[in-house]
Amino acid sequence: MVHVQKFADLLEAVDNLSREEKETFLEVLQRRLIEQRREEIAVEIETARQEFQAGECQAVTADDLMKEILS
Repeated sequence: MVHVQKFADLLEAVDNLSREEKETFLEVLQRRLIEQRREEIAVEIETARQEFQAGECQAVTADDLMKEILS
């Protein structure tokens, strides 16, 4: 419930910004989201590399992967 209230407070604060400030806020937020996703992908890649090196997975071709997905 506290999270919902904080979110509502944030929305209210953004409502009080000027149009230019809102646009800047949006740009900053989008850049932060992009950077966060990049970091998540980097962790996923590192995990996949470690699993591959440990022999916990195997390389497959794109065709083999598509066949598995579609079956």
